[in-house]
This record gives sequence, C-alpha cells and structure tokens, in this order.
Amino acid sequence: MDVRKLFRRLKVIEALKRLGAIRFRVPHSSLLHISLLLIILFIAFMVRLLPIRWGFHLSEFDPHTHYRLTKHMVDNGFFAWVSWHDRMSWYPGGFYYRWNFPGLAATAAFFYIIARTLGLSPAPMFTSNPLTTDPVFNFCVIFPVIMGTLTCLAIYFLGRDIGGKGVGLFSALFLALNSSHIGRTSLGFFDDETVGIFSILLFILLFLRSIDPERSLRNSLTYAVAAGLSLGYLFASWGAARYPLGVTVLFVFVLLLLRRYSSRLLLSYSATFGIGLFIAINVPKLGFRYLTEATVLAVFGVFLLLCIYEISRYIKTLKMKTVFVLCSFAVLAASFFALSLYGYITSPEAKFISVLNPAARLGAGPVQQLVQSVAEHRPAAWGSFYYDLGIGAFFVPVGLFFAVQNPTNRNIFLCIFGLTSIYFASSMVRLTLLMAPAFCLLWALALVRLLGPFITILKEVPVIPRRRMRLETHVGKEFSGAFMLMIFLLLTFTFVLPSSSPGATFPRVLDHAYSPTTIAAGSLPIKPPEPVADWINALYWMRVNLSSTDVVACWWDYGYWITTIANKTTLADNGTVNVTQIVQIGLMFMSTESEAIEILRKYDASYVVVFTTFDSNGNDVGWADEGKWRWMARIAGLNESDYGSTDPSTGRWTWNAKGQNAVIYKLMTYGKQETLHGERASTIQLKHFEKAYFSQTPGNPRSYRGVIPLVCVYKVSIVNHIPYEM
Repeated sequence: MDVRKLFRRLKVIEALKRLGAIRFRVPHSSLLHISLLLIILFIAFMVRLLPIRWGFHLSEFDPHTHYRLTKHMVDNGFFAWVSWHDRMSWYPGGFYYRWNFPGLAATAAFFYIIARTLGLSPAPMFTSNPLTTDPVFNFCVIFPVIMGTLTCLAIYFLGRDIGGKGVGLFSALFLALNSSHIGRTSLGFFDDETVGIFSILLFILLFLRSIDPERSLRNSLTYAVAAGLSLGYLFASWGAARYPLGVTVLFVFVLLLLRRYSSRLLLSYSATFGIGLFIAINVPKLGFRYLTEATVLAVFGVFLLLCIYEISRYIKTLKMKTVFVLCSFAVLAASFFALSLYGYITSPEAKFISVLNPAARLGAGPVQQLVQSVAEHRPAAWGSFYYDLGIGAFFVPVGLFFAVQNPTNRNIFLCIFGLTSIYFASSMVRLTLLMAPAFCLLWALALVRLLGPFITILKEVPVIPRRRMRLETHVGKEFSGAFMLMIFLLLTFTFVLPSSSPGATFPRVLDHAYSPTTIAAGSLPIKPPEPVADWINALYWMRVNLSSTDVVACWWDYGYWITTIANKTTLADNGTVNVTQIVQIGLMFMSTESEAIEILRKYDASYVVVFTTFDSNGNDVGWADEGKWRWMARIAGLNESDYGSTDPSTGRWTWNAKGQNAVIYKLMTYGKQETLHGERASTIQLKHFEKAYFSQTPGNPRSYRGVIPLVCVYKVSIVNHIPYEM
C-alpha cells in the first residue's frame, strides 16, 4: 500500500475524531429558555391559523385592496403604484393609489419575490374563491400569521430589556394569546396593523437601546439609525404612526422634566426622528405637508428644547443660563404663535382628531354619520377590556406600580405607553390593538415581580435578620408554593377554562380565534359549521357573467369585494375617499325608482347589488342592508322616521308607504319573497330593475342557525341610456 495514501487516510480519520469531539456547550437554563420561546412562537402561529377550517380567504374588506396593490407591485415593479390610476374604483373619477400607504404591500411583494425565487411561494389552489389560483393572493393570506408570530418575538426582546427573560417570555405568551392582536394578525387579515404593531415594538426596542447610557456612543448611534429606519417604515405603512411618534416625544419631554438630559439623548433623538421624518416626507400620502402637522411640530419643539439644554450646559454663570433659557422659551412661544397665526400649522386628518376628541365624531353631518356607521370607530366599553385581557386586567395596575417604583428610562416609557394606550383604546374600540402590547408588558412585569420573591424562597431558605424574624418567619416554602399556585390558577380563567359563550368548548381566547373570515361566514356574525357560500358565489357569478365595461352600484361596505374578487368596476368602496359619492348612493337607495334611476344614469351603473338576511318566516334579522339602510338615510341627510316606525309591541320596524317605495326596500323584499316562495312569487313590481342573480335557490333556501343570507344582483334597465361624461 502506498505510504502517502495511508498517511492521508490517517489524517482524515484524525480530523473526523477531532470534529466529533466538538460539543456545543449550552447551559440547561438557556436550553429551557430557548425551548419555551419556540413553543410560544409555535402557539402564536398555530392559533392564528385556526380560521383555515373555513377556507383560504382574505378577511374583512381592506385586505383586498392591499392585495391588489401587492399584486400590482409584483407584476409592474415596486414603484409603479405611484402612477397607478385605478379606474375600477370610485367610477368615474377613479382612485390614485399613491394616496395609499405602500409599506405593507411593498413588504409582502418583496418577500413573495424572494420566496418565489427560492421556490417557496404558495402554489395555486382551485377553491370556491377564484383568487386562490393566484400565488400572490395565497401568500397575502398567510402573511399576517407570519408577522403576528414575529411580533411576539419582538415583544419578547422588548420585555427582556425591561424586566429580564421572565418578563420577555410572559409578554410574548400574553401577546400570542391576546384577542385583539389575534383578530388583526390571524389568517387573511392582510391589513396595515399586520406590520404596524411589529414596527412599533421594534422602534421602541431600538430607540430605548439607543439612549442606554451603558452602551458605547457608536453602538447607540447604530441603534438610533435603526430606530429611525423602523419609524420611517412605520410612517410608510400605517397612519397610526402618529401614536408612537407622540408617545416618544412625550417620553423625551418627561426625561427633560426629570433632569435626565444627556448628549446621548440629543444624538439619538436627532438621528431617529431625522431619518424617520425624511422617509415620511417621501411617502406621497404624507409629503412635506406632514411636517406642518401639529403632532410633528411637537417633534421639532422638543428637539429645540434638547438643544437649549445642551447649550445651557456650556454657560457657566447661573444668571446668563437663566437669561438664555427664558429668551429661548420666549422665541419658541413667539414662533409657534406666528406659525399658527399665518396658517402654517395644520391639524391631522379628521379621523385622528376624533381619536383625541371622541366628541368630534358626534353630529348629523355626512362625515360624522359615516364614521359612526363603522362599529370599530365607536368608543370602547370598559367591559371590552376585560374581554380582551381576562384576568390580566387586574394585574396591569400592579405592573404600573412596579414600573413607577423603579423609574428607569424603560419603565418610564412603559408607564407612558400603558396610560396613553388606555385613553386611545377607550376613545375608539379599534385601538385596543395599540393597548394590547403595552398591557402584555405590564402584565408580564407584574407577574414576574410578584412571583420573584416566592421563587427565591422556594429555591433556598432566606437569611432573615433577627430584628425582622418576628414579621417574616411565617413566609415559608408552603406559603410561597400556595401563592404561586393561586396565580397560575387565576391564569386558567383566561387561557384554560372554556368560554362562557353558549356552546363554547374552547378557552375564551381560542374561541375568539377559531372564527371564520368575514367572507367565509357570508358576512354573518356567526360561526357556521361550513363556509357560507352566498357572497363567494355571487362574486364569482359577477366575475364570469358581467362584462368589463359594466359598473356595479352597491353600498360602500361591499366595494372592495366586488372590485377585487368579482373584478368589476364599482362606485364606492371601503376607502370612503369620496363622501359626496357615498351620499349619492345612499340617496339612490332611499329614493323611488324614478328618482334612483337618474342617479344611476349619472354614474353609468349597469347593476345594483343588495344584501339582506331574514328568517324562514320572512322577518328581518338586521345583519345586512335591512339594518344598514338607516345609515344610508342618515348619511344622505334624510330622516329615517319618514320611512316608517318601530312597532312598540314587537320592537320590529314597520315600513310606511314612502318606505315601501324606496329602492332598498323593494330590492330586498323582492329577493326575500322569491327566495321563500319560489319564482315570480313576489308582490313587488320592479320598473327599472330586473333579476340577474340571486345567491339562494327560490323556494328552497339554505339557512344557517335559522338565518337565510341573500345576495341579490339586479340589472338596471335604463331607457335612453346616456353614459356619464367627465
């Protein structure tokens, strides 16, 4: 045998032996910690997948327009949306997509292209939803689940910075099982909140690290730049970016009041907000005008205060320092007054003003009525907080107490975050989502601080000074174990015991998560045993049978569905960008046929869609247009009492002669009577509308828990049809 070959073989064998001797030394505590974190992330992912039982659909309404924008970016490039004039929405004027936030769609498009390149993109599916043949759609459906899981990871790191690994793990677990967060990151909820909450937590994590005095200046600057990029991404993704901006400005102002100023704070603040606002002004929806908003001007005001503090440190005499500070404040006040006087300070959009001042949503004007018609814009009841947090609602004040007791920078920020989120969540029920991460952090902090001393006692016998022996000898291991057992028993009320809802077999959180998407439930507020196909079937029929030039009129609630799934032109959608046009649609539905046809002619409408729900006896349920018609009347400036009255004995609405001549009543009643009693059984005589498609079989309707949903598509019959001219 060749000696050289034998020598090489021996060297290889020796190298393999050395490689086998390598051991990754991981402490058992770290292994347990990593395992718990992975289990929490797995739970977060699986809980958000639960709606898949009812099919692969986008949830609610807004996600459909975000999908359209994502699809446009994938097909035409990331910046093609800036010049995209979508003529299928808000006909005849159309909609310019540059007035949308591009962050969510750009993120999904970016990762979809990467996944497609690696061969990991979702395959086309052939289901009842025609969009599932598009891999981009399938990716958008699963994207919120991934982001919701990553958000739990982000809050883990933030919680760990605030109170250690225990706080990080508990806060991640609580957010993974938080009802508000699950509702906005579950399968199909492809909306701004998907990336918004993740960006907020990432921004807070990075900014607080940037002002940490224990870090090097270079490290702090790196974190500040990263925080600025996170904030800029948030500006490009979600209008609620004003909230973390305002909270951070308030936090820095509080640090100044507490005399915690440092040059590092000025550097981090300048870099973070400089980068963030530079990105913001390059978002077409915001632009340079954004810098003149009162909320953003507060950023510049605090920046000038930081500069005043920095300069005053170099002034030696107290007299000169006092004169400098007073003059600076006078200049600031005069500048603010002058800018206000000449109209250079603009207020935020009305919907943001209404969050600060809920009374702004009250009133009889079209805009106020439009806002009030959306359930998630209403103030939250205190009981809803307990519904979202469960037993954690009682731990949050304890968490605030421990945070105030140890006023580090992170704890001060957590207090401001928690208290402000309570106010905004109380103002608008939708914003309980902003409250969720703050409350999860406070809940986790309270739990860890309460359990900490008792865990220590269980580990070892504490050394108690003789003078305190008489007070503390009764706190032994038995008491500590009993206290910990009591705490975890309390948690079972939220996470283990079944919900109190009738027929519920799952814990409250899982019962809330195990719900179908809106369209899979046929827009019914129930959990059907199988998907409700009425809306999907109607949209598919319109997609196949209507021409590309047909215009569909419907109440704005269904606009995104018809534009995206049916691929047809609509007059209004859930963006509610043109209140005047919505007023006209409401007026059309509440008018007689002769009056309505003039409005439909004006907008060149070919079809009208209505949706109604009723029981087997023909009684209205109120979940569809038979409940929404009141908002149609109010938004159109009409008095709903002119159309009928409520029967005091039954509580049901009774239409009078005028109401029975309204288009909305005739179209709903015609479809209802034919569905219950068969073809041509309706007593309603239609002059300008004819049946095109009904989602139910006449005489043999399908009901779900006693409710019959019906989507009616009517063809508009217009004599001497004249297209609308721009």
